[in-house]
Amino acid sequence: MPSRLIALSVDAVDPIGLARFWAGVLGWEPLDDQTLAPNDDTGFRLRFLPTDEPKVSQNRVHVDLTSASLEDQQRTVARALGLGGRHVDVGQLPEEGHVVLGDPEGNEFCVLEPGNSFLADCGFLGALSCDGSQAVGYFWSEALGWPLVWDQDQETAIRSPHGGPKITWGGPPLMPRVGKDRLRFDVAPVDGDQRAEVDRLISLGATRIDAGPDGSVVMADPDGNEFCVLPPG
Repeated sequence: MPSRLIALSVDAVDPIGLARFWAGVLGWEPLDDQTLAPNDDTGFRLRFLPTDEPKVSQNRVHVDLTSASLEDQQRTVARALGLGGRHVDVGQLPEEGHVVLGDPEGNEFCVLEPGNSFLADCGFLGALSCDGSQAVGYFWSEALGWPLVWDQDQETAIRSPHGGPKITWGGPPLMPRVGKDRLRFDVAPVDGDQRAEVDRLISLGATRIDAGPDGSVVMADPDGNEFCVLPPG
């Protein structure tokens, strides 16, 4: 049986402060000081985990937020800036309609212009946009049991059958890896058998890296992106 995507985990120097920022941007409810639960069909949580290491390079995963109108886009940008976000430059062109921002610790995210047909039926959190190969898109489709909704020119995307955001991979060229991934997927076996799920993920192309302090198993997908397989419970 496939894994279930439980959370997108984010390393943070100030996890409580970053959780407050994203609660304000998304309107999600805090489960505790460092965990947010969606108020729509997103299907996974946001967890903010403490680290002593500051961000040093562009993340390989970022959030895309959708907009219903130009005024809606402007309101989202203004709200994020008021909460401590800032404009960042990742090489976007002046004529592009999306706005690239960073949260208080510099994690990039995009506020998309209205009329984005690719995310037209998605919610406010429209996508997790990832730097990654076609092969890793295939891996995550099998790992989560989510069908491919895009597979063209080495770009891939998957989406839960229950709706929610898409997860996309932009294909080559891939960004160079610098340090530890700050954003990671946390998954859990649907049937509760962690060992069997780790073995299944290895058969799909993942690599086992380490044991986490909470009983999780730290793994890497075929592109080397770290993720955790959580224990039952």
